[in-house]
Amino acid sequence: MRALIQLQNMMALPCGLTREAAPANIHYMAYSFLMFDFGGNEDVAQQARHKADGWRQGFRLDKKLQLKFDRKEPEAKQKTPSEPSPKAAAKGDARGKAHAKPKSKSGGEDAPKADSNSEPLQEIHVMVRLDFSDHEKLSHQRWLDRIPTEEPFKSAKVKIVRPGDPDYEKISDLFDSLD
Repeated sequence: MRALIQLQNMMALPCGLTREAAPANIHYMAYSFLMFDFGGNEDVAQQARHKADGWRQGFRLDKKLQLKFDRKEPEAKQKTPSEPSPKAAAKGDARGKAHAKPKSKSGGEDAPKADSNSEPLQEIHVMVRLDFSDHEKLSHQRWLDRIPTEEPFKSAKVKIVRPGDPDYEKISDLFDSLD
């Protein structure tokens, strides 16, 4: 009887391919984040979104490559000496009204543009999250290298945040909170 119990215990022990992996063998690869600062250029940010959507569809990266926008209002700055005084602005408005009608009749080519000195209305940050599993390390690294070198992303400032970086938890929470 005792030999039968020992035989049953030996058969109950996991062996071969059915054995569960020890926790030391399991390496979970966390997300990597690429943060792009497009300043106030909404058009380039939308081109970047379109490019990422094309990659997701073409390379079947639905859950592996996710992109979210973080739009922030710029901090209010104090009036600088380069800004015109109210009297100068009133004179400029009077001159602008006299010349506005001929320009508008020319087909609308001279649409009102923001001054080069004015600050953008919003700061646009695009966050890309890469979520590749542990056995896809090479693909993960290739996408980390490729995305910042592509055209719409090339013009933006990039910051790569990987697991273990000091800002990783903060960036991960921010990405989860965005729509």
